[in-house]
Amino acid sequence: MIETTIAAAVVALIASTTGCADTDPTSLPSAGRAQAAADPAPTDPAPEVTTTVLLTTTTSTTLAPTTVPPTTAPAPTTPAPTTTPPPATTDPAAGDGAAAGTDDELLPIGDDGEPVDLSAFVTDDPTFDVEPLQPFEVAAVQAVDDTGLAQPTGWTAFDASLEDALLRNGNTAVSVAVSIGGDVVHSAAFGFREPLLSTDPAEPRDRFRIASISKPITAIALLQLVEDGVVGLDDPVGQLIADQLGVTPSNGARQVTVRRLLNHTSGFGKYDSQFFRKASDDCEDAARTGMTRGVGGGGYRYSNMNYCVAGVLIEALTGTTYETAAYTHVLTPLGLSGLRLANTVDPGPDEILHFTSEGRNYMETLGAAGSWIATPTDLVTIMDSLDPSTPGVKPLEPETLELMKTPVNGQLGQRGYGLGLISYGPGRYGHTGTIENTHAMTMNRGDGVTWSITVAGPYPSNTPRLESFINRAFEAAGFIAG
Repeated sequence: MIETTIAAAVVALIASTTGCADTDPTSLPSAGRAQAAADPAPTDPAPEVTTTVLLTTTTSTTLAPTTVPPTTAPAPTTPAPTTTPPPATTDPAAGDGAAAGTDDELLPIGDDGEPVDLSAFVTDDPTFDVEPLQPFEVAAVQAVDDTGLAQPTGWTAFDASLEDALLRNGNTAVSVAVSIGGDVVHSAAFGFREPLLSTDPAEPRDRFRIASISKPITAIALLQLVEDGVVGLDDPVGQLIADQLGVTPSNGARQVTVRRLLNHTSGFGKYDSQFFRKASDDCEDAARTGMTRGVGGGGYRYSNMNYCVAGVLIEALTGTTYETAAYTHVLTPLGLSGLRLANTVDPGPDEILHFTSEGRNYMETLGAAGSWIATPTDLVTIMDSLDPSTPGVKPLEPETLELMKTPVNGQLGQRGYGLGLISYGPGRYGHTGTIENTHAMTMNRGDGVTWSITVAGPYPSNTPRLESFINRAFEAAGFIAG
């Protein structure tokens, strides 16, 4: 059975498959999103594409709950042979960077010596629309018993539904976790940890790239510093950030505040070149560009620059690295360990391989905006900590938690982007994450149920569609009515 499955995975990886423009959280126009929600399963058709990638493995340090992460990145080992994986999904954040709405298009150079045309890599604002909430039958969960049944029900059926829907179209691994009332009641993983390199199956403890789900971690850490009186939510902090970076800020960048960084109203453009086209070496390098070029208007505009800069601000306020501060203020109090800011090509033990095109460096440049790796159980734990109705450690006061869930220029319960969280309507909040061959989503349904799902691979091209796969799995299990 394993041999058959891995053979199928290898065929899917080496074949020329779909090429799709994806974003963080989504790139589909509104009409496309409506169709995707109505029909979640079909393969996304696209022109044939062949992508060359570099596979490299490294070692990783596992952290105890009371420790902070290592200060140096794992040393790379001998690269694996180059192969042809499923096509990369398009990166989040594209378009314009400077105040005038322009971003230097510093395109990577291809093997033929010519700039690579990445003009089709575009981004759309986060999608706030999800399927109507269907009542969840907690009693059905408590009564789960699949023993001796010819037709699987409960978590067996739940897993089978997700595995069938998502281990296709080039995906190599999937993992999921569900909590009820703050307690994790189910976790599972499907596929392979390092396809083409080994037959080791993915396990629930394995960590995936979570991309922009990193943003809630950053927001919690920074809002704790606000609650502690270290910085004001609306204090101008641009000069402090610039001093940390050793640059002179533009007049507009000097006026950025914590609130405007976290809800994407600072005026920063997308800076796609800095984050995804090798125009910068790391997050600090990208932040220097953002802080010196200036910012545009103060309206809502989703940009990774806001959270890259927020990570630099955390370092300036705490005198420690961003990763250490995140452990101190968020992860360690929640009993979480093993999460780290990963490089683009460096999977370690208990980490899932995400195929990466040769020469990319987006994980290094995203930093606090999208470089964390974690398990779905980690994400469920973080989301539940933002719910006052669940037991356990609460990293923020209830009033601050409400601010996180309140959309820009909106009210609590409306759909939109708050301070590090996406509000999907009354009681529902979470975030999505998308980078090359990475799709992740987490959601607190507002009814006591929280779920998280992570995918290694290109499908679905529209990450918020993961919610529809989760809902179909809940239906298959008998936990919600279809």
